[in-house]
Amino acid sequence: MKLRLFPQENKALELLTEMAAEFHHGVSTLSEILGTAADGRDRLVEELHERDGRLSGLHFALMTHVRTSFINPLPREDLFQISRYLVEGGEKLDGAAELIALNGVTRFSDRASEQLEVINRQTELTRDAMGRLESLEDLDEYCIEMLQLAKRSERTHRIWISELMRDYKPAVYMRHRDVANQMIGATQDLRRVANHVGQILVKES
Repeated sequence: MKLRLFPQENKALELLTEMAAEFHHGVSTLSEILGTAADGRDRLVEELHERDGRLSGLHFALMTHVRTSFINPLPREDLFQISRYLVEGGEKLDGAAELIALNGVTRFSDRASEQLEVINRQTELTRDAMGRLESLEDLDEYCIEMLQLAKRSERTHRIWISELMRDYKPAVYMRHRDVANQMIGATQDLRRVANHVGQILVKES
């Protein structure tokens, strides 16, 4: 653990942890949407809209905090960048839910569940990692596992799109493809969080 010459204010890390936890809850909500009949989705879609709004609110709370706090656990630009990636990933989860509702997407491929499993694990790891940014302990393992999950997600996405092209007519294919693209986008934003944590590790070592 690194020795610090000055006391640290941990509110920013608490906000990042809360953001990752909100993201994690959003994955559970999207999973419920996939398993719910079309006429029962409205409440869940609205719930995910609200979670997306809370993520944005936490992001702006973090911006305000780091601008007004004299002491921060990490450079302001690093805290902002991680927060921004979490917000963007949450927006893509929300986008997937909205597209499912707007386009009446049904009969999801098993690949959708595989992607949700990856995103769920990514958010668990990220939530735990945010609380360790002060000490930077055990974050190498986080970065490595996130890379492995990202590779798995990319492969699942390629297979999913290939299967959609083979099994569906163009209009149905495009509706499912748009949802798949939102979900892979969420995994990529979480990978960006891990990549930025890796940059911090290199910079602070």
